[in-house]
Amino acid sequence: MHKIIKKLITLSALSLSASLISPFSFAQDDVLVDQSRNRTIPVNITLPNNSNTCSAQIKCPVAFINAGYGISHNEYTFASKLFNAKGYLSIAVAHEFKTDPALNRMQPYLTTRMENWHRGVVTLKFLVNQLSEQYPEYDFTKLTLFGHSNGGDISALYASIYPGEVNQVITLDHRRMLIPRNKNTRVLTLRGSDYPADANVLLNETELKNFPVSQVMIEKSRHNDMYDGGPMWLVQRMSKEMQAFLVD
Repeated sequence: MHKIIKKLITLSALSLSASLISPFSFAQDDVLVDQSRNRTIPVNITLPNNSNTCSAQIKCPVAFINAGYGISHNEYTFASKLFNAKGYLSIAVAHEFKTDPALNRMQPYLTTRMENWHRGVVTLKFLVNQLSEQYPEYDFTKLTLFGHSNGGDISALYASIYPGEVNQVITLDHRRMLIPRNKNTRVLTLRGSDYPADANVLLNETELKNFPVSQVMIEKSRHNDMYDGGPMWLVQRMSKEMQAFLVD
């Protein structure tokens, strides 16, 4: 399993092609420009409720929110609010633009979608470097990564490439990228009930005994409903599971 992950990381490093990008417009967002890729990145940054207690000496934690493909990064406010209540700086990131290549529909997805995921990883790394300077009172060395679907795949890949920088990963029914098998990275993955994950994405029973990973199936939940626009009972259930995970 570790050989598979290492091979995927190697492939990801070769898969990113640079292109000129035109951003979507989000009036409520801040915007950062990655000049090395000529890429303009909208982000929605919300401070923790206890932001007045955060300092360069006692830093508060950081969570990045990575949306599902085709869903706005601003459609996961239930997660942002929960992170803020728990003392996290929350950063929701716009990963997909109209001029990006469409998400590949051909299998094997671990190969054909690596370009998309790696582009997202490069974006997150750029934001970590930039925002750690702008927000010195927050800890960008022990990240929490949150992602739905394709955003969960991006989160899992980042945690595999930069294991020393990621403390926790939370995914909502991501189905393609393998969950990192790392004893220092806690993982919560909430599973929808309508689609299965690809082979080796989830941990087997033996692996679950050896790694700090929780895999929670939510009955009657749908993959495409796992965001603000989903049914209230599902949003509440996801919030409850996340809250318990962040307390541990």
